[in-house]
Order: sequence, then structure tokens, then C-alpha cells
Amino acid sequence: MHLVSYILKHTQLPEKGIQNTIELLEQDCTIPFISRYRKERTGNLDEVQVGAIVQFKEQFEALEKRKKAILKAVEEQDAMTPELRQKLEGAADLTQLEDLYLPFKKSKKTKAEVARKQGLEPLAKIIMAQRSDDLGFIASKYLSDEIRNEDEALEGARNIIAEWINERTDIRNQIRTQLGRFAILSTKVISAQKEEEKAQKYRDYFDWSEPLAKCPSHRLLAILRAESEKYIRVKIELDEERLLDRIENRIINSNNECADQIKLAIADAYKRLLFPSLSNELLKAAKEKADEEAIKVFSNNLRQLLLGAPLGEKRILAIDPGFRTGCKVVCLDAHGNLLHNETIYPHAPQNDVSGALKKLSSLANAYKIEAIAIGNGTASRETESIVKKVIFKNPVEVFVVSEAGASIYSASKIARDEFPNYDVTVRGAVSIGRRLADPLAELVKIDPKSIGVGQYQHDVDQTKLKSSLDMVVESCVNSVGVNINTASVPLLSYVSGIGPKLAENIVSLRKEKGAFKSRKEIMEVPRLGEKAFEQGAAFLRIKDAENPLDDSAVHPESYAIVAQMAKDKHTEIPALIGNKSLLREIELKKYCTNTVGLPTLEDIRSELEKPGLDRREKAKVFTFDQNIKSITDLREGQLLPGIVNNITNFGCFVDIGIKESGLIHVSNLSDSFVKDVNQHVHLHQQLIVKVLQVDVARKRIQLKLHT
Repeated sequence: MHLVSYILKHTQLPEKGIQNTIELLEQDCTIPFISRYRKERTGNLDEVQVGAIVQFKEQFEALEKRKKAILKAVEEQDAMTPELRQKLEGAADLTQLEDLYLPFKKSKKTKAEVARKQGLEPLAKIIMAQRSDDLGFIASKYLSDEIRNEDEALEGARNIIAEWINERTDIRNQIRTQLGRFAILSTKVISAQKEEEKAQKYRDYFDWSEPLAKCPSHRLLAILRAESEKYIRVKIELDEERLLDRIENRIINSNNECADQIKLAIADAYKRLLFPSLSNELLKAAKEKADEEAIKVFSNNLRQLLLGAPLGEKRILAIDPGFRTGCKVVCLDAHGNLLHNETIYPHAPQNDVSGALKKLSSLANAYKIEAIAIGNGTASRETESIVKKVIFKNPVEVFVVSEAGASIYSASKIARDEFPNYDVTVRGAVSIGRRLADPLAELVKIDPKSIGVGQYQHDVDQTKLKSSLDMVVESCVNSVGVNINTASVPLLSYVSGIGPKLAENIVSLRKEKGAFKSRKEIMEVPRLGEKAFEQGAAFLRIKDAENPLDDSAVHPESYAIVAQMAKDKHTEIPALIGNKSLLREIELKKYCTNTVGLPTLEDIRSELEKPGLDRREKAKVFTFDQNIKSITDLREGQLLPGIVNNITNFGCFVDIGIKESGLIHVSNLSDSFVKDVNQHVHLHQQLIVKVLQVDVARKRIQLKLHT
């Protein structure tokens, strides 16, 4: 199977689009660049479709690499036949490939190998021929120093037969089918751990059983985590009798002593070789599927978080709240630069409320503060209530901002490089303020796993998780675009074609020579060649540039087209930008070439109508119910304001202003069937919830979406 046909089989995308996308990928083009600026080549494939091509291309390459290794291994054993080569080369997936390789994957310690060395393979072949009735007499011919009696000879022969049965792909596939349809996942608590406090969160799985095929991904991951933490034992069960009958019907065609021996060999093969191997394979496949689901949920949440509403370029006072150690306060300018920092102590034991009120008022006036960002961790609610008592000369909006991952950032090398002369508390407060101004620009500095929008992120395949999350960050950064004159190294490193080293070079040149005045100047960055410029230039924006297109998503390779459009309308490019009626008069077909078609021209016109438009929503002020301070304040039936802070396949978690988040189960999101939670809520959505149930002991809160 060729690469294109393999991808075609898995994606159903147009063959020409697949072929051209592969060519672009092999030319080191990125997913954002291909999906945005090579629509004519791909047949207008979007980021998700190009990403799927990348995924299946990698799968195919891994399959081909394994094929080469297996072909070489079989050839080295002098066991290759034309028929086997054809089967190996035609294997469509790794499971099929490994089944074919199984007979050649010998271990010297197997029972069958020991029996072969004892000379019992001819006896095994006689039994499998199923034509002999006096097996005791035949077996007596194989006695030796190692084989002391006929029973031992027959047992050795059965071990060889069991291995042959284990290697039959038809039998393995039959068991796989039955496992896939009827396998039961069951769990039992380890009695010594039953009363452990940490085990109680897994109490639902102390005695649990359900068909594996119906077990949702989040439950399977929870069960496997409980098993890894040694609180429960996990088993896969199947109706053994029914399956053994089916295998016997495939193999046994006689009614003599040979049939009895084969029947014993089948039972042994199933119990010792087939079931352990294939049930583990099934559980591994179920885990991989659950991983994919969890990674997908995490990726969706991360995308929503990164594309969260920015307040924009405002002067911000940020507070990292605390009780005993005080509240760290920082003042930032409109570009997020640190202007001032100090600590106030409005809470116990100091209780200097009046001093805090005066200080916040004077700082807001001195630095012309337009908004206040308060971290949502310890002492957040108490600090917010104090801030709202401050009398400001000018209107100041107050926002509560998620602190998730701020402590990770403040102790990181990135933070130390940004603020070498300040401690972690100052860095953390700065991060809170910058998150309000632009969540994307600040959150890219933190490992996505530390941002707190995933479940079971430490249980899933870490390589696949990192790859998926990196792709999400890259997608978000490039969909918004980056101001090259203000962006940090971490933010620039996610721009198409740039990467960490070129990002450092961009910032170094910016510090040395000042702001970039045009996209042409990007070519002056050390080690940034034509390819990197082609891939990245359109995603790098330059405010107030001489050429207004430098602050748009129009690619420099298309500037000449825009110039021709303006010329044909007897005007200049600046007069064309934002002039919807004039732009709608342009007959796009006139500007089609061999490489530029209507999809690209439509994009250009759309961008000229609203150049550099930030498609993210704007930040909104939100207030929790001031009467709810802890879980003990909750009562069934209460209606409370909340903010969605995590989304899963089984519902969403809502921050209602206390330590514990409440769960709106999927069944409580709507009166109708909910296929996809994301169609009903999104991350950081402000909503009203109804309290259904409160379990103070287990710290669980059940909520319903109030409509």
C-alpha cells in the first residue's frame, strides 16, 4: 500500500489534495501555512484535515519502518517465502503485521521450544494429523532421559500444538472479535486498602463490572489510575466455554485420541497464551482510545482557554492574594511592562484594611490604572470584597483571573529571564495581570499540562499529549497573529516557521536596533532564511507600518495582487483597506493565476475589509454570589452565578467562587439529549447554575444549568 492510498483509506479526503499536501509537508511547510496560504494546492483543506494527513503520514511511516525490520529479521532466519513476503508487505496495520511475525519471534524459554529440543515435534504433527488412535504406543517411542513416560511426551507435544494454535491469525482474529463485542471489565478493591482515605475517591470501583465496549473513556482512565495506585485489581472476563467450542470446531475434525489431546492443547493455548495476550492487547487498545478522547477534550479546552477574551492594551493593577504573607500588588503599563510592585496586608493577622484601601487608591491614580486583575487562589474572594470598597478617581473594572499554572511560570527559566531581579511572588502577580490583558500571549509561557483544563493528563500517552497540545498552541497563535514588536520569545517560537532559536534572534535584533518597521526587515534576522520568511511573515504583524498590509494576514507574496486591485480602482492601498463597498466591486476572477485562485482571493478581500481583526471576544466583568464563601454555605435549589472552568465528555465543571468546583453532569446540561458538551457550553462562559446536591464529606457538588 502506498502512502497516498493509506491516507485516502483513513480520511476519505480528495486524492489530489492529499498528494499536494504531502509534497508541501516534505518541503517543510507548516500546517497553519498550508491551510491558510496554499488552498489552491490542497483543494481548500482546513487545519484539521491537514493535521489528519500529518497524523496518518506518521502512522504509515511507522508501519513501513516496522515492516522493514520484520522483513530483515525473517530473512536472517532463512524463513522467507514469496507468499510470506507478499503478506508482510501487504499488512495494513501493526496488529496484522505482528500476527504474521509471531511464528518467527521465538524465545528459547517457551514450553514449545523445550519440547522441540526434546524431539517431540514429530509427535505433535502426528496428533494434528488426527489419524492415529493408539497414542500411548506412539508416544512411547519418544521416551528419553528427559521424557520419562508417555504422559510427559504427550504434554510436550501439546505444548507445541498450543503454540501453533496461538500463532494462527484466524483464531487470534476470532478471539479479538469476541473480546471486542463481549469482554467484561471488572474491578475489586484490594482489601488491605479499602479503608485508606485516598482510596475513597475510587469507592465507586471497589466492586464494579460493565462491558468494556460501553465503558466511557473517563471511567476507564479513572479505573486504570486506581489500579496503578494499588487500590483495586482489574480483570477482563469473557465466556470461555462458548469460545473454546468455536476454536475446537475450527481445528478438530475427528473423534479419536488425537481429538482429546488437541482439545487439551486448545484449552491450554487459550488460557496460557491467547487470552492473556489478546485481553492485554484489547485493554491497551481501549486505553489508547481513552487517551485519544482525553487528549481531544484537553485540546478543545486548551484552545478555548488560549483564545479566551483579552482585555487588550490597558494599564492594569494585578493582585496575587494571600492571607498571612499579604497580597502582592504590581502595576503594569499598557504593554504589560512592570512599573511598580509592593505588598499590602488587608487580611489576618495584620488586618490593615484601611492601609490597603489607601494604597490601592493611590496606586490606581498614580499609574492611571484602567483595570484590576485578582488571582482566583487563596484569599481571592476576601481580597475582591476589599478592592470593591476602594474609591477610585476614574472608573476601574475589577476582574478575577485564573491562577492555574502561575506558580509554575513564576519559578520557570522564562520568568527568571524576564524578571531576574524580582522574586516569584512579583513574577506570579505580573502573570495574573498579563493574563487579563492577553491570555494567549501569557499562557504560551506555561506547560499546557499545568494550566488545569484537562483530566487524567498524567495518565495518557505523554508523547501524543505533547504533540496534540503543541499543535493547538501553534494553531491558536497563528490564527490570532503576533505583534513582532511586543511578542515574547515563547510566543514568537510558536509562529509558523520560526521556532525557539529564531524567536530569540528576533528579540535580540529588536533590542539592538529597535522596533521592526516593515516585514522586509524580518529578513535581517540572523539565520532567518527565505523558507522561514515564507512560512512565518504573514503571521507576524507590524503596527503602524509604512505599508498597512504589514499589519494584516495578507501574505507578502500577494502584495502585488492588492496593489493591482488598488490601481485598477484608481486608488491607493490605504484607501482600499476597510472600504467594503469598493472591495465588493472587485471582480476577483480577473486576478486568478496558475497559483492563485478564488479561495486565496476571497481570503485577501475578507482580510482587507477588516485588517488584523482579533476574532476573540472581549473580557467581561463577573461577580460571584457574595454570600457563598465555602461548600457549607450551599443549599439545594440555590441559583448561583458561575464560570465554566473545565469541560469533559461527561459534563463541565463550574467555579462558583469557592475552593471546590461543581459538576454539571451531561444529563443536567439540557432537557434534550447532549451529544457534545462543547455545543452547550464553552470554557470561561458565565452562566447561572442550580444546586442539585451537596456531598460535604466527599467535597462533591452537583449542579444543573439554569435556563
